[in-house]
Amino acid sequence: MRILHVLTLVTPDGSLGGPLRVAVNQLAALREKGHEVLLAAGARGFDGPLPDEYEGIPVRLFSAFPSVPGTGFAGLAAPAMLPWLARWARDADVVHVHLARDLVTLPAAVVLGALGVPYVVQTHGMIDSSERRLAAVLDVVATRRAVRDAQAVLALTARERSDLLEVVPGLPTPELLHNGVPATRLRARPGRSAVDVLFLARLHERKRPLVFVDAAKLLAREFPTARFSLVGPDEGQGDAVRAALASDDADGRIRWEGPLEPGQTLERMAQSSVYVLPASHEPFGMTVVEAMSVGLPVVVLNDCGLAPTVLAAEGEVCGEGAEELVRSIAALLRDPGRRKRSGAKGLAYVHERAGMAAVAARLESVYFTASGCAPS
Repeated sequence: MRILHVLTLVTPDGSLGGPLRVAVNQLAALREKGHEVLLAAGARGFDGPLPDEYEGIPVRLFSAFPSVPGTGFAGLAAPAMLPWLARWARDADVVHVHLARDLVTLPAAVVLGALGVPYVVQTHGMIDSSERRLAAVLDVVATRRAVRDAQAVLALTARERSDLLEVVPGLPTPELLHNGVPATRLRARPGRSAVDVLFLARLHERKRPLVFVDAAKLLAREFPTARFSLVGPDEGQGDAVRAALASDDADGRIRWEGPLEPGQTLERMAQSSVYVLPASHEPFGMTVVEAMSVGLPVVVLNDCGLAPTVLAAEGEVCGEGAEELVRSIAALLRDPGRRKRSGAKGLAYVHERAGMAAVAARLESVYFTASGCAPS
């Protein structure tokens, strides 16, 4: 099959986060099964000509710019994509749109629907019930149409499926598709005495890096040799993090390392002892699964979509406050044996339930049904 994926944004530092990782992983697995794949997306942050490959995946990138100031990814637009899509998509067997309330993927889906090109949408928890004015306007103008016209709608969790049914009344029940990660030989050693507690995510308000810093300051007193590391691009919280560290960085043991190329994520995780994602309302958390794939114990909030999985792996689940986060991280730091057990259980979960072969096979089935193509 000729398979096209459409995504909001590609940047050198992977600032879009989970949706980009998911798309790249899916396309790599589909190509391994013999399909012809291409990723189309908006692009920012590249020096010189836009690349035609991203982490080994063929890409067609279009310059993106903020058309609605102050709205982050939602206000991005890449208008040059639309005429290209109108020409190229007719030759695709199926298009997979990683749909968000933005001005890149929504117009793309509307164009595909108008052309009668079979397409699938996957929303990554980005289309939920919202009272924001921009969300309400986009839903009326484009979101409901884009979702209803799709041949299949994919959701990560039962909660996301419920949100979609609320946003798009009358929608057939979306299909569940969990995220997967490629197998890796990299392994963390969470039981070692040199402890590194890692926050690896965008420095965005929803990811709550300042809460991590506050927790680290308290933990640094009880664990005088532990390090606390923030890794990720600035998405609005960079200045606040710098100010917090300027006031107290535990003699250099709390630090922000800046952004990291996506291909280096697992290697950085393998150098750590505990992975912490204090993000609120995280629908799934690709970095959580990636941390498990190298054998790291994980701490998440209780409203994270992967909270039950983290608990089953003897990780920690807590409420939103810094003090609750401190208790959860401390419980792991005090017990090297538990860190090792938790890392091993998380690794087993990834092997059994989050491998890319199963995800690719599921996508093939969805694509064949959506496009009417017969399996070869």
